[in-house]
Amino acid sequence: MDGVIIVDKPEGWTSHDVVGQIRRLANTSKVGHLGTLDPMATGVLPLVVGRATRLAQFLSTGDKHYRGRIQFGWSTDTYDREGSPTSDPVEPRIDRDCLERNLAAFRGAIRQTPPPFSAKKIAGIPAYRLARKKIPVELAPVEVEIFGLDLVSLEGSVAEVTVHCSTGTYLRSIAHDLGRAIGCGAFLTMLHRTAVGGFRDSGARSIDELRSLAADGRLGESLIPASELLPQFPAATVDQLTAGQIRQGRDFRISPFLARADAKYVKAIGSEGELIAIGEARLPHLYHPILVF
Repeated sequence: MDGVIIVDKPEGWTSHDVVGQIRRLANTSKVGHLGTLDPMATGVLPLVVGRATRLAQFLSTGDKHYRGRIQFGWSTDTYDREGSPTSDPVEPRIDRDCLERNLAAFRGAIRQTPPPFSAKKIAGIPAYRLARKKIPVELAPVEVEIFGLDLVSLEGSVAEVTVHCSTGTYLRSIAHDLGRAIGCGAFLTMLHRTAVGGFRDSGARSIDELRSLAADGRLGESLIPASELLPQFPAATVDQLTAGQIRQGRDFRISPFLARADAKYVKAIGSEGELIAIGEARLPHLYHPILVF
């Protein structure tokens, strides 16, 4: 059990709840998640299992794709439907043209202020802990990039959008700031992550599916093996002797005919298809194992 399991996180669960469940099903403490989802959010939550947790440094970044629903008419302190109202309800008068004009300001590289109820830290303390105690929270804006922000539908005062964004982007902040720009207040009512990095919802398993597989002793069927991760790294097959030398920390050469042989990192793959190591370039075609399995 060394690889990644893509979980379709259910609503109401924290990312830590999901990690705990997979630890029990896989009977291992070596489980971690890639990219936290709020309890209200659902969708793609990749979990690294076993020795693959050591690959998290290479797997944790990547663009993200979401589908979200925004309610216009008032704002909340958490920027989503679980918060308390911070403005009086109004009857918003918006149409598609109005919404499209305002959405344009949120595309591209923007500076975004994270929600006060977020994991961003102030003097080492998560902002949400301060916000829960009614302590004023002032977070500095950060630069994020919105590669795509499209209006799917607008029914009355509720809009559905799809978003393709960089890591660190808060969809709750987009909803809140959009409502402020239009002048009627807004908050997020639904958030579903459809992809993060190279992990997509087409390969995600529900908690019930994973429980059923584990009960039948087939949990491994849900696993993306470590050797299949990081497809952006060229894969070099090594013989048994070289694999042993790599495990001793010795440098190894790859064929100059290998596609992208000048890549910074390569995967050394054993004769049976298993991941031996991640190598970092030292000289042309010569790599040093920086992570050995």
